[in-house]
Amino acid sequence: MSIAVRLKELRIERGMTLLQLAEKLNVSEATVQRYESGNIKNLKHDTIVKLADILGITPAYLMGWNEISESGTPRQKPPTSTKLPSLTAKDERSIQKRLEAVLNDLMPNSGLAYYDGEEPMSEETKELLRISLENTMRLAKQMAKQKYTPKKYRN
Repeated sequence: MSIAVRLKELRIERGMTLLQLAEKLNVSEATVQRYESGNIKNLKHDTIVKLADILGITPAYLMGWNEISESGTPRQKPPTSTKLPSLTAKDERSIQKRLEAVLNDLMPNSGLAYYDGEEPMSEETKELLRISLENTMRLAKQMAKQKYTPKKYRN
């Protein structure tokens, strides 16, 4: 589900009009309409955070990186043309272990923690990075399982 579709769905679920959301964001109603129609492809980080705050969700959920809503209930993902294999508990532990190793390498006083050379990343930015890395690792693991599992062992 795209951010545009998700944004419109959440706005309607919250019983907000385009104008009400626009006023809370301090933008025009037309701008919010462009967000919902997908005409603005690259929303600024600040805008995403503000939208998520107004709608009572996480930025990761709004961006579609996390399929758990603020209430903790899973959302249905749209059907995909190729179904990826599910991950086992062992796969999940392996992903978490690798994720921690990568984050530990990136977050000390050198490296990515100071990516702009002056100020450290905010905690929110670190969390978004962690979520992105975790989802990427999970997808890579599923694709590898699909590619390298012999056909006779596939479900």
